[in-house]
Amino acid sequence: MPTPPKTAIVTGAASGLGRAMALGLSDAGFNVIAVDRNAAGLATLPEPIAPLTADLAQPDSFDRIVSETMTRFGGIEVLVNNAGIGQAAIRPDQRANPIRFWQITPDQWQRFVSINATAPILMSRAVLPHMLQANSGRIITVTTSLGTMVRAGHLLYGSSKAALESSMAVLAADLDGTAVTANVLVPGGTTDTPLVGQAGDRSKMLRPEIMLPPLLWLVSDQAVGVSGRRFIAADWDASCPASQAAEAAGAPVAWLSIARMPIEPGT
Repeated sequence: MPTPPKTAIVTGAASGLGRAMALGLSDAGFNVIAVDRNAAGLATLPEPIAPLTADLAQPDSFDRIVSETMTRFGGIEVLVNNAGIGQAAIRPDQRANPIRFWQITPDQWQRFVSINATAPILMSRAVLPHMLQANSGRIITVTTSLGTMVRAGHLLYGSSKAALESSMAVLAADLDGTAVTANVLVPGGTTDTPLVGQAGDRSKMLRPEIMLPPLLWLVSDQAVGVSGRRFIAADWDASCPASQAAEAAGAPVAWLSIARMPIEPGT
């Protein structure tokens, strides 16, 4: 009897990285639930990808997404936390005209934290019971490069993504000993997506499809047990065996390999 296809939820799937990853997973044989608040963008995705319109700033979105996925496909093997908001949503030319921290409003800060940091945790929390019950699951989250997290004028995006990076390290640690893994995947540089706004010559940017080789490896049987890692898509050498490419492109999540851990009582 043939094995039924696995199911993946991809958030922020109407454009950019999310669209590329939803298409790549569908082409690889996955059932794909494509989530975005942009219904028009979702409508351009080809069948058999299943569009689901949802605003991840709304607390009731997460259980609804999971419920509709379970009703349609009966399981959830993969979650790709990709949805995010960039600073071009506030100021399209924010790279040339930086948004200094004192110019940020409390509402802007709250929205960036809600979408970029909180939503992926709540989405992971919503899918987790089903993954634990199935004794299998892959949670893959898109954060950003370290340079963006500390760059002048990038408090909203950089800090909210830094919080997300930290939360994924905790998630991987909490899931240790289970069959559910948590990893971070980033493109590795400015990528041609709507999120970057007016960011220069788009022909010189990374392409969204750069995410596919490491993503497809992370959801494959070869990556069983791989958790608590961050992978840089731009460093993935597709000409090498996948395990070798993963070793070269990967490092501990949240840069744990370069940080000194605190001295704990009794140690």
